[in-house]
Amino acid sequence: MSSIPVKTDPASLIVEGLTIGFPGAGTGLNVVNDVSFSLGRERVAIVGESGSGKSMTGRSLLRLTPPKATVSARRMSLDGIDILAQSDRQMRRIRGRKITMIMQDPRYSLHPVVSVGRQIAEAYRVLQPNAGKNEAREKALSMLEAVQIVDPNRVYDLHRHEVSGGMGQRIMIAMMLVQDPDYIIADEPTSALDVVVRQQVLEILDGLVTERGIGLLFISHDLNLVRTFCDRMLVMYRGRIVEELAASEFSRPQHAYTQGLMNALPSYGRRGAALPVLHRDPRWLTP
Repeated sequence: MSSIPVKTDPASLIVEGLTIGFPGAGTGLNVVNDVSFSLGRERVAIVGESGSGKSMTGRSLLRLTPPKATVSARRMSLDGIDILAQSDRQMRRIRGRKITMIMQDPRYSLHPVVSVGRQIAEAYRVLQPNAGKNEAREKALSMLEAVQIVDPNRVYDLHRHEVSGGMGQRIMIAMMLVQDPDYIIADEPTSALDVVVRQQVLEILDGLVTERGIGLLFISHDLNLVRTFCDRMLVMYRGRIVEELAASEFSRPQHAYTQGLMNALPSYGRRGAALPVLHRDPRWLTP
């Protein structure tokens, strides 16, 4: 993975008071409420049930929320850049170069009739318009090799329907890395993979953080995965962050919601026993 330079500058992805709403007739709906966090050259997980606002939070960092959504924040900065103040044209230069996002099932984000290699090469030429086709191809091949693709020359000419889930995930990582970003948002990147392939993908992402200095925001609902893989965990409940845990505190959550999620995890030592039901408290939504 020598083609990706090491990041050494201080991290400064900072979010303060992020609120995302969908105005409607009479009453609106806020799907994210007053969320604040920061991301350095580390692995930070956002966990919670489906619909808790995890993916919407991640998409807002790239200004990829739906057109009808309203996004506000006291501060949303990326290495000193005010994300909300950027024009659409400016954001197109920030996406990929500064921050990028790996979607849940990359195969459906790949073009169905363009080879995967050409798509990686085109992503490279977006920010390197003076690069020729041969240079872009060599860069794409080096990125396929960097994410542990066997025989990158063969894979370069494959199409979306010809790659497996694990290979598609690696191809998407290669495409996101070809522009040398500082931060990666990974939205459920291993949810559709088997255990062996999932571990391989996690090892690639881990190497990017520990060896290359990339900041990783890992969105997941798999508590067992994130507490062994990530440095910190942010727990979201109905659009709010209710608890933040360091890696050393994963097994000792303080908030009742996090405790309920942990207790609901299946355990070999509790075989046959009914899993406890999570009882929600309206006070959890009180700031």
